[in-house]
Amino acid sequence: MAATSRTSPPTSVEAQPRPGLRERKKLKTRMAIRRSTYRLIAEQGFDATTIEQIAEAAEVSPSTVFRYFATKEDIVLTDEYDPLMEAELRNRPADEPPLQSLRFVVTESLAALLTTEEEELRRRTRLMVEVPAIRARMSQTMSDTAKVLARVLADRSGRSADDLQVRVFIAAVLGALREVTLYWGEHGQEGDLIAMVDQALDMLEGGLTL
Repeated sequence: MAATSRTSPPTSVEAQPRPGLRERKKLKTRMAIRRSTYRLIAEQGFDATTIEQIAEAAEVSPSTVFRYFATKEDIVLTDEYDPLMEAELRNRPADEPPLQSLRFVVTESLAALLTTEEEELRRRTRLMVEVPAIRARMSQTMSDTAKVLARVLADRSGRSADDLQVRVFIAAVLGALREVTLYWGEHGQEGDLIAMVDQALDMLEGGLTL
């Protein structure tokens, strides 16, 4: 079952400037490492897959793998969307409520993933559910994303990026996204993932009442 009815990438993603040759080469290497990792994990499992095997399959050195990804878990969890989300959030109207801005950015980025990298997203979500080490590493990767988005909201509100309210606000939104993603994965990846995210953000907007 398709996770979303959207059939074309968001305009904001399409409108991003084309990266230079160096950046394109880096992206190609990252994608090769990620594809090789998913293939090896599918064949022999996460624990049995080594960095050396990944490097050989991607035709790079182990040191190159570590240059792009700090840990094996990061190969599964990281993607290229943080800079796009940061740019899109900065482009939102300055007087737009922060939660509305984040809702737009999160759902548009998710729609792009589902349109262009749906199988990778599904594999990643399965591994989040099945592999404790990946699920544990999520906290760090989401913390990195939170810092990126916090800078933007801090600039918009005249606060410090380390302001407690800014940190709690971002953490609440990303925590909701994390739980929705895990719920989707735990329930066979059925249903409209974006609608589930919208529902979770509605709960935040409504004051977390049950």
